[in-house]
Amino acid sequence: MEMSRTAHEVNVSKILAYSSTLPKVKTQKSVSQSNVCWSKMLPPALDSAEQEAVYRVLESINSDVPWRTLFPDDFCISAPHGVVCDYFFDTTPSSSAVTPHITELSFGYVSDYSPNPPCNSNSTLDPFLFSPLSHLRKLFFYKCFTQMEIPFPDFSPLSSQNSSVEELIFIENPAINGSISGKLSSFRRFVLTGSNVSGEIPRGFAELMNLEQLSISRNKFEGEIPTNFFHKLKKLKILDLSENGFRGNIPESIGNLTELLKIDMSFNGFSGEIPENFKGLKGLEFLDLSYNHFGNFGVPLFLGEMKSLKEVYLSGNFLGGQIPEIWENLGGILRIGLSGTGLVGNIPASMGTYLRNVCYLGLDNNKLEGPVPNEFGTLEFVSELNLENNKLGGRVPFYPNLEKS
Repeated sequence: MEMSRTAHEVNVSKILAYSSTLPKVKTQKSVSQSNVCWSKMLPPALDSAEQEAVYRVLESINSDVPWRTLFPDDFCISAPHGVVCDYFFDTTPSSSAVTPHITELSFGYVSDYSPNPPCNSNSTLDPFLFSPLSHLRKLFFYKCFTQMEIPFPDFSPLSSQNSSVEELIFIENPAINGSISGKLSSFRRFVLTGSNVSGEIPRGFAELMNLEQLSISRNKFEGEIPTNFFHKLKKLKILDLSENGFRGNIPESIGNLTELLKIDMSFNGFSGEIPENFKGLKGLEFLDLSYNHFGNFGVPLFLGEMKSLKEVYLSGNFLGGQIPEIWENLGGILRIGLSGTGLVGNIPASMGTYLRNVCYLGLDNNKLEGPVPNEFGTLEFVSELNLENNKLGGRVPFYPNLEKS
């Protein structure tokens, strides 16, 4: 059954929402330009090889713009938005020189606040172009590859040169297809959303011990997640595998990722039982397992031990059973989705007693019966309550914040 996903509408802000929790990493040897005193001397010039490399990358992204004419000066002095330069102390003992290097490249106009260099229909991407950029830490592409089909680039050339790239981000690039191949760099963030990349999840991700965010939603990945996939990903904070074709059981090893803040595995084909060792994820705030094929094991009781949860979505899985009495320690929850989960019996009054901060509660399309608890009338922050397509009766308490339909 197709269900609306208005509560989860995908856009750039959602994709990057939890990313703001990740720390900005700079090497200890880098210094911001504002902290460097140049006295009466001019700042050191960017290496000509790096300057030329940036020109070539810009021209590959949008050859319609005369980049060399518009920006003839040193990119560390004058550059398009999205081209970021940083200054580094020389590590040689006999020198105290400071040298500039390009550290970030972002492409694709996001908004007036992020007017990165615009892409065009002929945008291309050759990882070899980045080779001279020895201190490059971040690559970002938003709606750059939308028409002319290109395979997902092989970034092995960067990896083989001990690349410093920590963040690789592709958002809304539907013309990128193929599979991810080659050696992966030591990424801290890997984001690939809204593309047409397919195949199994690359096993190389399992070796990225510094990985903090893995978001590969809305692609065409498929297959099962290897049992030992999560063993080394101890720093992972954000895991988003939503809207792909994954199937099979969720590996038990996911319960060892104690740094996790967000898990989104919705709209896949995962099956079996939701792993009980999720309860070890004490800091988890967001859990979305909706619209999979999890079995008839009931609403997981271990949710009652996950006190940091703010949002939990299990809709579209036939879990069955009654709504359990697990809400006493979950007063921080804001949104709960249990639509179409095969629930039977009464709605427990404890939901109204303990879920004092909830603003969305979806219990529709189940087989619930009996009266709606009077305690629901005290849920002062509730703005969306869906109880339709059940066998509920009696009087519905007054909800002051519910929008009129």
